[in-house]
Order: sequence, then C-alpha cells, then structure tokens
Amino acid sequence: MTDKKPKLTEADLAQFTGTEQWYRHPLFRKYLYTEGVQYVAEKGEAYWLIGDIFMYQSSQKELQGEGFLVWKLTLNDEGHGAELSCEDGNYNKLWSTKIDFTDFPLKNITFWCVDNVLLLPSEY
Repeated sequence: MTDKKPKLTEADLAQFTGTEQWYRHPLFRKYLYTEGVQYVAEKGEAYWLIGDIFMYQSSQKELQGEGFLVWKLTLNDEGHGAELSCEDGNYNKLWSTKIDFTDFPLKNITFWCVDNVLLLPSEY
C-alpha cells in the first residue's frame, strides 16, 4: 500500500497571513522562520531547502549585510533540477546556484528573508 499523503499546492500557501509561531533552525540558530515556511518544509518535504537558504545566506559574501532578501526556487523545464536564486528586493539577482535534482512539488516558490526571519510573502 502506498502512502497517498497530500502534496503541497499553491492554494495551500494562500492561507498564511502573518504568523503566531516562530521556528528556529537547529543548525543556523540566528535565523527564524514562520508557520508558512514550516508548512512548506513539512508538506513539500523541503527541510533541505530551508537549510540551503540559511547556509547560503550565512556563507555568501554577496548576501552579507542585506536586511531584505528575496529567495526563489524555480524548477527547470525538464522537471528534475532547479535554480535557487537570491535577489535584493528590486529584482537585482545577487547570487544563484543550480540544483541537479529535486522533487519539490511546485514549479516555483518565493520566500522573503527580513532581518533574519524567513517567511512567505503573504506573511509579511
């Protein structure tokens, strides 16, 4: 018998406006994230994505000192790989990397990181 748990959908994300609970990443303790981001990590099986965002944000010099960042995961047309990119909020790409394989259920997703808090745009 196969596990038929519901996958993450874009409609799911619309329910998140603000947050009542904060989460702290166990490896990147200076960062917090919201209920919406936790939902994406859980339902989209994407804890790896949250970890990658925090890892790159803390290690890439292009991203240091920025109080507002826009993170985007965009799957490629073949549906196996993706690009993870970071912008400054004015559509200027500051940094990006290729991901060879992902089974993330959405074609793309955007997060905002505001003063070390990762959130969905609707939660701002």
